Amino acid sequence: MSSDIYAKPDLSTKVRYSRKEQEDRAEWEQREVDIYESTDEIRESYVHFKSEEGGPQTQSPPSVQKGSFRCATLALRVLCLLMLAGIIILSICYALNKSENKRLHAEYDKLNHVYNTKKNHTELQDELQDTKTNLTQLQSSYDKLSKNHSQLQEEVKKLKEKIEGKWCPDRWRRFGCSCYFKSTERKTWSDSRRDCQDKGADLVMINSKEEQKFVNELNMRGYSWIGLRAKQTSGGYKWEWVDGSALTETFWANGLQDPISDDNAVYCNYDWKCSQYTSSFLMTFICEK
Repeated sequence: MSSDIYAKPDLSTKVRYSRKEQEDRAEWEQREVDIYESTDEIRESYVHFKSEEGGPQTQSPPSVQKGSFRCATLALRVLCLLMLAGIIILSICYALNKSENKRLHAEYDKLNHVYNTKKNHTELQDELQDTKTNLTQLQSSYDKLSKNHSQLQEEVKKLKEKIEGKWCPDRWRRFGCSCYFKSTERKTWSDSRRDCQDKGADLVMINSKEEQKFVNELNMRGYSWIGLRAKQTSGGYKWEWVDGSALTETFWANGLQDPISDDNAVYCNYDWKCSQYTSSFLMTFICEK
């Protein structure tokens, strides 16, 4: 049987094939041609690749591997370019954001400074207004004190002139800053006051215990009118001094009753016992200036 395998075929023998078998044979032959052509292309590509790298050219790698390598290299390069572009874009965005952040911080500092300046200006305006108000109040107080000082200076001057520059007239006696006159004539209360006024004085007013003691010594052995009379009011009758002031202190006349008529006036004796009597009664009197 082996001799039959290696036997030379008889090409002169005509073989008949069916139509289907002919079509299958033609398709198979075409596939063989395509395989050989693909093998040649792979060999040529591998030889070209080795020639570029300087390596041996004895064998040729498949063209499929070379295509995959080129695709991977291209994809890697594209990926690197995309990454580089992304890094560049991110760097630009970071720089822009940093610049914008600095600008916003500068704007914030500027606005904060303006706000603080306005706030400080408002506070200073309020303090200035308070200072002006305090100054006005102080000026008003100073004016009042200055006026009171002037009045006190004038009073001191008058008192000094009274004490040092003026002497009591003849038959007048000095006590403190005043001069006193004890009459020897007897007159009504109204005539007694008119006589004192003609002398530049008025009926005496008792303002202190010391003055009471002096007038009591001046009024030894007599009954004398003083400058206190009755005045009618809506609530009845009240005592009133000749200067128009009301009677508030009665230490010099214990037991003095309220007036019972507007015709009453007060007199005192040498024991300084004072009482009311009809003002038309005749008595001596004491003047003070």
